[in-house]
Order: sequence, then structure tokens, then C-alpha cells
Amino acid sequence: MLRDVSLSLDEGKTLGMVGESGSGKSMTARAIARLLPSGATVAGHVQFAGANVFELRGEALRRYRANGVSVIFQDARANINPVRRIGDFLTEALRTNDGLPAKKAEQRAIALLAEVGISDPERRLRQYPHELSGGLLQRVMIAAAVTVRPRLILADEPTTALDVTTQAEVMSILRRMQQNYGMAMLFITHDLELASAVCDETIVMYAGMVVERQASNNLHTEPLHPYTAALVQARPEIDRRSVRLPAIPGHPTSAYEAPEGCAFAPRCRFAQDQCRVAAPPLLQIDQRGVTRCVRMPEIRNQLRASTMLLAEGISREEVAR
Repeated sequence: MLRDVSLSLDEGKTLGMVGESGSGKSMTARAIARLLPSGATVAGHVQFAGANVFELRGEALRRYRANGVSVIFQDARANINPVRRIGDFLTEALRTNDGLPAKKAEQRAIALLAEVGISDPERRLRQYPHELSGGLLQRVMIAAAVTVRPRLILADEPTTALDVTTQAEVMSILRRMQQNYGMAMLFITHDLELASAVCDETIVMYAGMVVERQASNNLHTEPLHPYTAALVQARPEIDRRSVRLPAIPGHPTSAYEAPEGCAFAPRCRFAQDQCRVAAPPLLQIDQRGVTRCVRMPEIRNQLRASTMLLAEGISREEVAR
């Protein structure tokens, strides 16, 4: 369930989306791709190249899904047909959407596999998904996503199931192909460091709503919402030792569970009575970004100070106190 989610993304830009499980990240991507569950109730619109995606029908909808937007799922093994060869998976869109003859489609698929760093691509085309490692399969997913050079890529946690080294390789490939083809990308992740490194701006989601949006490089030093600050403080540091990471109290809240007022109020140490009265609107903070916190003008310095203390090496336990 999503509520009052509004975002925009320009050509060639990367927008990050972070938040706990159940915050609405994947549902947002599915709404953009118009892959919502059967019977879902939709209010609002998704505007793409001047057209309302929810009004597209027949051939127009097929073209949108084929050439407008592509999705990279987090678990490649669960989203590639296990009984079809890699070559069949990659060439299907080229043959059905672009009308390429089988031979030319195969040549294009071989070139794509080489472009994403897969060696011996001719042999890989004849293999089945179970014969490839998770890292190789994710590269195949990236190749499939850019096969028809879409204008927008929805990358739904594409590196979650990979080891750190493979994650870095996959992200490098994804960024390079995005730049080569000028595609926009919505990048969904649980990794705040990764979002900061690869995204121009980042959206923070909570309980099906956008609670913050600002430039990614400011997210760790000047958060605009208590939830974002709590996520930053709970992030482990590889260069510091901590007895215990400060956890956000309570449990993640789904949109349908959200109480009256601010959905994060039951877990927020800054919450007051005014936070529980009505759902807060998105507030513009200077020219820096937007936040869904009515107390931000009052607590902004406290949030900034807590992240600065972490950056200076003050222990997380002291910051939490």
C-alpha cells in the first residue's frame, strides 16, 4: 500500500530509494512498471513521456513495457525461466519487439553479454540458468534490461544476493551502461552508503510514504527526518568498533498499520502530541530537500549534531544517549 507518493526523475539521472522492508519501495517500482497485483486500487497517475501509464492499453502498453521501462529484479534466479536457455531469454525481446531475425538477435545478445563482462558469451547463450553463478545471472539480467535500450531502468535491489566484490562489479557495469545509453534509473536499496555513492538524489520511504528527499551526498551528514537519522546511526562502520549498534525501537510499520498522525511517531524520540494529530505534509527545507516532519525546524540541529558526532568518531552508544 502506497500513500501520497510523488516523485520525478529526469533523463540520465539516478534516484535512490531506501527504507526498511515493507516501506513501499518495490511497490513503487511495480506501480511505475504497471505490474501491480490483480485487483489493486489505483488513485493518481504515472506520467511517462507525456502519457499516463495507467491509461495505456494494448499495443501502447506493450511498447511502454518493451521500450520505455525495464526492471532489474533482486533475485535473478527467481526471475529467469529455469527451463529456457540464456540465449532464448535474451533474444526474445529482440525478436518480438524489434523484429530482428534470429541470427542478428543472437549476435546482439552475444555483444551484450560481452559488454556486461561475461566471458565466452557464445557458450553462455547455450547454457541454462542453473549453470551460472548468482553474479553471472545478475549480469544476464542487466543485459536483458538494456537489450532494447529503455529510457528508464527500475533496479529493485539488484545487488542484494551478491557478495561485496560482485556487488561492486555489477554496480560498475550498471552505471557504465546507464551512462552509455543515457537512461534514467530508479535504484532501490537497503544500503545507504551505496545510494550515496551512485545516486544523484535519494528518497527515504516509510510506511508507504515518502518521508524525505534530498541530494544523496547530504543524507549522512544532514538528514531531514528523524527516521533517516536513525537509519544512519544504525549503519555499521567497517573502520570503527561498537559494542552494540543502536536499533530503532519498535518494528517497521506497514501503510495499513500506520496510526493517525505521523507513521513514525511511535518509534521517534522527538515525537510530541502534535505529531500524532494528523499526517504531516511534505515540507520544503530551504533549497536542500523535503521532509515529512512538522518538527524539523526545531530538531534539525540535533539531527545534524548526532551524525557529525558519528563522523568525528564519538561512539554510537554516546550518540544514542
